[in-house]
Amino acid sequence: MTNHEVNNSLPPKTCTIDRLITVPEDIKKVIEGKKTATRRNGRYADVGEVMVLQDQKFRVDNVYSQSLGELTDEHARQEGFEGLEDYKETILSFHPGMPWLPQMRVWVHEFSPINE
Repeated sequence: MTNHEVNNSLPPKTCTIDRLITVPEDIKKVIEGKKTATRRNGRYADVGEVMVLQDQKFRVDNVYSQSLGELTDEHARQEGFEGLEDYKETILSFHPGMPWLPQMRVWVHEFSPINE
């Protein structure tokens, strides 16, 4: 399946790639190679799209939906955290009053550096 076919099977984006990663600490984790995925409430990028952070380019390799109940420690490490509890605490601190519902779905955006 081509990137075009993958992107056509996904719903329309709800935001733009430049808003995918904006927290300075997260940007630092991406630059250092400690963060290779981010989860958002909406879809911010298409597969193959390029994100630029501090003049470094990163290609979106995969975009898919996932429930919070499916998250594992490995997923949390992709996000740059020690484990799932650390990730969960941080997310809930950004969204006061938001419940962590296992059935709630998020969009996963996986990316990798483009070495030119």
